[in-house]
Amino acid sequence: MTQQTAIKLFDEKKVRIVWDEEQEKYYFAVVDIVQVLTDSADYQTARKYWKVLKGRLIKEGNETVTNCYQLKLPAADGKQRMTDVADLEQIFRLIQSIPSKKAEPVKRWLAEVGGRVNVIQKGWRKPARPRKKVAKWHAMQELTLKAALVAP
Repeated sequence: MTQQTAIKLFDEKKVRIVWDEEQEKYYFAVVDIVQVLTDSADYQTARKYWKVLKGRLIKEGNETVTNCYQLKLPAADGKQRMTDVADLEQIFRLIQSIPSKKAEPVKRWLAEVGGRVNVIQKGWRKPARPRKKVAKWHAMQELTLKAALVAP
């Protein structure tokens, strides 16, 4: 898996983000999102909140937790540590599980960050257009060109 890691700020709190080139998806560190939503003072408080919430969601049979992955991300001490990550869709589901005043601002921020694939960091690429759309676009261009040549 080819991945690129970045750190973005939301209300002066760091959120670790990973771009997976093979799947063309962003993955967000779950604990960082929990820390922003719960307005936790430190990482350990957010980690404990996530641990309890994760247990409750598993008991309920919520698939958000089932679909979480673990990737090595840089920790505060500089070492690479296994961290729970989730893609954008799973993070939106997780936000619904946490009562917070910051839910809507975080959703807007995530949509903005997740939508700017090519702008965030040089080398990250936009998902390719489906071939059918490209073929349709070329056909439309050809018709436009023919119409322009026929017109006096």
